[in-house]
Amino acid sequence: MIDFTNATYVKLSPWSHAEAQAELDEILIAGEVIHLAFKGMRDSVTFTSRRLIALNVQGLTGKKKDYTSLPYSKIQAFSVETAGTFDLDSELQLWFSGLGLVKLDFSRGVDIRGLNRLIGDHIL
Repeated sequence: MIDFTNATYVKLSPWSHAEAQAELDEILIAGEVIHLAFKGMRDSVTFTSRRLIALNVQGLTGKKKDYTSLPYSKIQAFSVETAGTFDLDSELQLWFSGLGLVKLDFSRGVDIRGLNRLIGDHIL
């Protein structure tokens, strides 16, 4: 399991659906669809129709991977912070039952309001 309190998710940028699909195809369940996908240096976060999947690539070769599934049903609250004039990054904070706070930072140009709608559609 990823330690989200110490996770170093450097600024996440949009990741192509095709690449995310290829990476996650073996763990997606029947009927599960990828809505949005983001990638940092090696790690990624993907929002599907059922859950958030955090992929932590480990080791020098990157062959060892940790897939953490966070169901939308366990989100108790969430917060988004849009980019500003000097702070160009946006942020998503999710509070999960039994896990606590998960904070994700996104690079400039990510549609954080669209992500806000996606989370809202699944939990409200």
